[in-house]
Amino acid sequence: MTPEIIEKYNVASPRYTSYPTILDWNRPDFALNEFESELKSSFKLLDENKVSVYVHLPFCESLCTFCGCHKHITKNHKVEEPYIDALIKEWDNYQSTFGQELIVEELHLGGGTPTFFQAEQLERLIKHITKNRTSEVAYSFEGHPNHTSVEQLEKLYELGFRRVSFGVQDYNEKVQIAINRVQPFEKVKEVTEIARKIGYESISHDLVFGLPFQTKEAMKDSISKTISLKPDTISLYSYAHVPWVKGTGQRGFSDDDIPNGDEKRALYELAKIALLEEGYLEIGMDHFGLPNEPMTIAMEQNKLNRNFMGYTTAKTDFLIGLGVSAISEFPFGYAQNVKSVKEYHEKIDRNELPIFKGHVHSVVDKSLKKHIKSLMCNFETSYCPSSFIGKNEVKFLPKFKEFESDGILHWEKGKLRITKEGRPFVRNVCMTIDPYCSSKQDKPRFSKSI
Repeated sequence: MTPEIIEKYNVASPRYTSYPTILDWNRPDFALNEFESELKSSFKLLDENKVSVYVHLPFCESLCTFCGCHKHITKNHKVEEPYIDALIKEWDNYQSTFGQELIVEELHLGGGTPTFFQAEQLERLIKHITKNRTSEVAYSFEGHPNHTSVEQLEKLYELGFRRVSFGVQDYNEKVQIAINRVQPFEKVKEVTEIARKIGYESISHDLVFGLPFQTKEAMKDSISKTISLKPDTISLYSYAHVPWVKGTGQRGFSDDDIPNGDEKRALYELAKIALLEEGYLEIGMDHFGLPNEPMTIAMEQNKLNRNFMGYTTAKTDFLIGLGVSAISEFPFGYAQNVKSVKEYHEKIDRNELPIFKGHVHSVVDKSLKKHIKSLMCNFETSYCPSSFIGKNEVKFLPKFKEFESDGILHWEKGKLRITKEGRPFVRNVCMTIDPYCSSKQDKPRFSKSI
């Protein structure tokens, strides 16, 4: 795409890990009795009691200034045991609310730094919530290369984990210092090789483009080092600069230090070309995988799914989020847990599910959720005349034609298909059919799309 096209569509846009996005949820104060009522009414839709589980482990020993996650900075490891106790109790409360023992078919540990926790504490948690599990379970976790031990890798493998994602970000020392995430290539190489030797079937590396002081030379070096370790999947995320949301954590450098527009996009394209030449294939947005990777296969078969954990091969509509700030997804909508560790413990001590906000889908929400997920996963969607898109086709058509003229979209009656060149702009297409994005905003809400 030309620099002019990149500049034209480089606007603030949602990431669409959910629809509606969290800023447009309609329950800013989700009453617990309403949530539990919606939850119980959804139970009849549950397939053989199978659920996915996301566990948020929020503690980090130091603050990475690029990070947009909810975290709690501490070097006090005495927080581990009471937090694991609370997670176990929250899980038990969900099972009590459903009135059934739930079967875990997908589990992901995120953070924060999941490997902040000692192996025995992680074992205590996992054994409790996976008493009932499917035979083909998909367990994954995020590992900080500087804080992931052989003992942790061995214990989690023993418990059934086969996928691990290591946060790399960038190998350039100046960039690492700016984002307060200094970790040498040798350390990443060490934990990657140990994980592979133990038997992990899928090892992923997370990289970020658009970081402060990042240059083409730095990106080229980072991609070269990454390719040398041959991870099964690679996430190439766009740095989201939202200091108005995340506060001082993203004020450790000047806005002038951050590559923008065509300069930022050039970093992505450089990395993308190198990965494709090495035999990696694109998976959805900003992800790449080797041809035999399950997510790559799912992408090629139009079976890829997307939720708050990112891209996944699981199809369940029941994702239970445990822990501080964790988000749950159910057929009726979403719910998010409280963001304060203190408040989380207080609610758990009162034997309450610790939710505080959420969303209950309207008929239009449910329809658009399917279309936006399809666009984000498979880069195409079909719609009928009676759907929201069909009813508003006359309104959307000028924008569809503009996308088509710019080489982003192919439109025909009842079908939208993103071109290969237009994939970086899929969020812009989603925004067009998203009624929540049509209203004027008085202040910034999202980071730039490109």
